[in-house]
Amino acid sequence: MKLAAKGPIRPAPVLAGPAQQTATAIRTWPDIISATHWDLFDRTRVDGADFYVGEAELGHIHLNGEVHLATTAGLGLPLLAQRLASPFPYGQGPGDWVTFRIRTAADADHATWLFRLNYERLHGQPLAVLLERLQAGRNQ
Repeated sequence: MKLAAKGPIRPAPVLAGPAQQTATAIRTWPDIISATHWDLFDRTRVDGADFYVGEAELGHIHLNGEVHLATTAGLGLPLLAQRLASPFPYGQGPGDWVTFRIRTAADADHATWLFRLNYERLHGQPLAVLLERLQAGRNQ
């Protein structure tokens, strides 16, 4: 979904606990747009932080620490197969979105790694390179 279609563009809120660690890391990457993620059904209620690379949605982190990552099946299905993320129940197709819950500092590191893989995908990194990283088990 395009950023402007999600509601008023406002600065992203400070997230509670370890989720803020991930949000802070993402904001340092070139070309990142960070904004408020609004409740889907109430565009006046803050529900987290959105991250975009231009008009392409990278993903978002809800106030409860739940990550929704806008992947493709090519990246999402291997993440699911290796249990590095969970299925997103509202996606258009298997693996096009994945989820992960941030509860601890280690979870925040993992979520940052997931966002980074997707960020590199949006910047043109070949899928084969990203899948090699998954196969190697590199989570840093």
